[in-house]
Amino acid sequence: MSNAKERKHAKKMRNQPTNVTLSSGFVADSGVKYHNGGRKPFQSQKEPHSGTSRQWQTKMSHHSLAESDAKEQSSSRVTFKKKGGWKAGPEGTSQEIPKYITASTFAQARAAEISAMLKAVAQKSSNSLVFQTLPRHMRRRAMSHNVKRLPRRLQEIAQKEAEKAVHQKKEHSKNKCHKARRCHINRMLEFNRRQKKNKWLETHIWHAKRFHMVKRWGYCLGERPTVKSHRACYRAMTSRCLLQDLSYYCCLELKGKEEEILKALSPMCSIDTGLTFAAVHCLSGKHQGSLMLYRANKYPREMLGPVTFIWKAERTPGDTSESRHLWIWLHPSLKQDILEEIKAVCQCVEPTKSTVCLPDPLLTPSQEKSRTDLPTEKIGKKRKWKDDEENAKPIKKVIGDGTRDPLQPYSWISPTTGIVISDLTMEMNRFRLIGPLAHSILTEALKAASVHTEGEDTEKTPHCWWIEACRNPDSVSLHHRQETIFELLGGITSPAEIPAGTILGLTVGDPRINLPQKRSKVLPNPEKCQDNEKVRQLLLEGVPVECSHSFLWNQDICKSVTENKIPDQDLNRKRSELLVPGSQLFLGPHESKVPILLIQQPGKVTGDDQRGWGSGWDVLLPKGWGMAFWIPFIYRGARVGGLKETVVHSQYKRSPNVPGDFPDCPAGILFAEEQAKNLLEKYKRRPPAKRPNYVKLGTLAPFCCPWEQLTRDWESRVQAQDESSAASSPGGEESSLRRDVVPCAPMPGRTRQLSDDEGTPLNDSSEPKGVMDTDGPARPGTEGVVGQGATGSLLCVLRSRKLLRQLSAWCGPSSGNSRAAARAPGTGQQELRREACLSILDRFPKALVWVRLSLLRKGSPEPHTMICVPAEEDLLQLSQDRLYCGPQEPKHSDPFKSQIRKQKEKKKLEKRQKRGCAASEGLAEGDPAAGQQPLTLGLWSGPLPVVTSHCSRVLLGFVTQGDFSMAVGCGEALGFVSLTGLLDMLSSQPGVERGLVLLRPPASLQYRFARIVIEV
Repeated sequence: MSNAKERKHAKKMRNQPTNVTLSSGFVADSGVKYHNGGRKPFQSQKEPHSGTSRQWQTKMSHHSLAESDAKEQSSSRVTFKKKGGWKAGPEGTSQEIPKYITASTFAQARAAEISAMLKAVAQKSSNSLVFQTLPRHMRRRAMSHNVKRLPRRLQEIAQKEAEKAVHQKKEHSKNKCHKARRCHINRMLEFNRRQKKNKWLETHIWHAKRFHMVKRWGYCLGERPTVKSHRACYRAMTSRCLLQDLSYYCCLELKGKEEEILKALSPMCSIDTGLTFAAVHCLSGKHQGSLMLYRANKYPREMLGPVTFIWKAERTPGDTSESRHLWIWLHPSLKQDILEEIKAVCQCVEPTKSTVCLPDPLLTPSQEKSRTDLPTEKIGKKRKWKDDEENAKPIKKVIGDGTRDPLQPYSWISPTTGIVISDLTMEMNRFRLIGPLAHSILTEALKAASVHTEGEDTEKTPHCWWIEACRNPDSVSLHHRQETIFELLGGITSPAEIPAGTILGLTVGDPRINLPQKRSKVLPNPEKCQDNEKVRQLLLEGVPVECSHSFLWNQDICKSVTENKIPDQDLNRKRSELLVPGSQLFLGPHESKVPILLIQQPGKVTGDDQRGWGSGWDVLLPKGWGMAFWIPFIYRGARVGGLKETVVHSQYKRSPNVPGDFPDCPAGILFAEEQAKNLLEKYKRRPPAKRPNYVKLGTLAPFCCPWEQLTRDWESRVQAQDESSAASSPGGEESSLRRDVVPCAPMPGRTRQLSDDEGTPLNDSSEPKGVMDTDGPARPGTEGVVGQGATGSLLCVLRSRKLLRQLSAWCGPSSGNSRAAARAPGTGQQELRREACLSILDRFPKALVWVRLSLLRKGSPEPHTMICVPAEEDLLQLSQDRLYCGPQEPKHSDPFKSQIRKQKEKKKLEKRQKRGCAASEGLAEGDPAAGQQPLTLGLWSGPLPVVTSHCSRVLLGFVTQGDFSMAVGCGEALGFVSLTGLLDMLSSQPGVERGLVLLRPPASLQYRFARIVIEV
């Protein structure tokens, strides 16, 4: 036959068994014999194809088969069944049907063929599963795990596939628990490694499951909860309790003689701003104090930041040393500057020997050995953890600062004064409970430690320090007094009733022992304060000095308490062994004793309304006990807040937030630069059509507050007005008299003309070179503040309490004649005269004032909102129509639009030149443009013009915090205004409308009326 027919025949026979032959339409060789009516000629040699028939044939004797077949089928010939009966083949040779066959032999041959056919059918030609062989329109997702979803003809095959070991789930070893199967040692090692870059609080794992985490100031902190809880957190601060972890705050300890410490720290603070380190009620250790730190002898400039401080009580049981201990608590962003300044004033340059325990080594010896063997293994191959259960020791969790370098000193001593400075950062936990239910939660979660008696067995007790303390009758008596005062707190309705900054020391038992079964909400118990005389004495006089003592001041005791803490696993095992499930667990002398320190936080202390709002208690406890106290507080009804709730808390207290509301502090400047950078990146991510054009809106700095330029422009503005008034008046005396009555705020038309005259030449003469970012427009507003530490900038914030009271009295509205309007409402205050204003400006030429702004009508201010001076037309229209919302800023022109268009055209031209042959010419022409930063549509580029007169209303300051206030039901804002501009505005406004300003958000043209208030 032809080659084509042979290929067709071979293709047809490709998947057939070796002993099956299909009729191919041609006659086989006549000399070949067939066995038992089969179509396949018998061959004695080994066939190339393997099959069941071949295996069966090898078992049989070839000789016997050949003889029997020769007798039975000697005359058999191959015939083909065609139309009309059996006929000869295609070449005319006649083939007849065999006359007889042997049944057994024929059955064996057919059995071999059938078995080969079944094997071919059962054998899969691909790696796909049964349900994958179906057409796509018949496939269902449930077929992979539910066999009954398949057609009936395929269910049996699919069931066999599912029973194979490949598709079975791996059975977990029954000799290991769930925690062991998760490789607890590996996980702990991973957590320890991850803490080397950013410090973790002890509550980090708890926060990471429920909060949005951010990396700030070298820590991983919870920013806000994952659930909507803004109003819930406000309700908790107002009527319930809000819990916060402030363990990221830094603590600096100073040890030495009291006179030496006060002498060294006195140049860093001023009595003009309030308390100092030498305050009597703070020096005794009875109260916590707060103050503002400056560089030595640099007040009122070069501010370092706010701090709180605690003195250790003078007379404590068993303490006979003359040295005093001082703890200074500060924000982590302020730590580096304040620590360096304190070391300089105390002359502490020599590092001392390490006294605080360092983090334990992360690897056991066997693991370190395995680490050294790792390079010998193949790189890129996945390595399995090798656990040497016999020699390996359990890895300890990093407690404290995991990023601290063991070679870096954290304690310094002064050879001249003897003062020792120690960095106790992350050596203590600090929790804050805010709200009226803080007392109830504290008294329910914490119980005073039981006093050790002589009859108890103390051989195996690890708390030897408590046994020694109980042997002293004075210590036992003091402990009972502290316990009595602590129990009285449970009946007091609010922490605001306690004197501000009260300190109470206490030693409590393990709070995990009396943990409730379910989470509940506790309420005040009036029965605990039935002794009205003691409660009245506590509210009036506070906690006695002796009761502020705590063993937390002793570092050796804190180290012992941390190391001898009973693990949670042991406590749970002992609970499971109780005869009555759920009953109280009693450990006796083996129960842990934890020294703590309770510090009252006063809350809102300024202003006349909502005094004491946001008050609470701070709990200081040794490291390692964070979660042991955190969970019991939550189980008593405390709601947890993050960094966002800290900002909201300070906003409702109307106090500056650290570090964002300290523009004269290095940390505040860095925070403003980082915030401006983030806002700029967010602005650039949106297309030009979906973002506001700040140039047309008249907003020069939408992402930053140019404080330095604001104060400088106001100083030059007032000086120009004095010169113009002196030139127009014949005598200086008349000019000074007119200064009190002539309004300083120009008319809208005149201001707009001044803005056009001053702003346009700047745009035309100076080509903008950069986009408004941290390197461009943020620089004009902050370059003076940034350089204040090195060059001594004059920018500062007015914090003199005496002058703030004077300004607060002047900002209030008054009624009556002109002399009564000029006179301050408060008693003993000066009148608003030129001489009084000049005396203030002589001491603080470029100063900012912290103010509160309350909107008269609707509106919700936001950060970077502009505070402007209203014109006479605005005040006149407001007096005629009390529903008048405010004026509107006319839309500005964009001078950078044509430059941006030219820049785009130039880029297109360069691309065309690069595509063509003149690539070198295009590069040569593009060199000048390569040095310039690309312009951004909607942002002011280049140096800023005069910020005060750029818009129709004169700029006075900026808002740093602003939102709708749920406390007063209207929009409220906090910010800074120029002291020079504030005095200029107050002197020009009438008494009834004094203190009114205008607020305009950066992305709006609408001005809103607001009243300015200075709270002291």
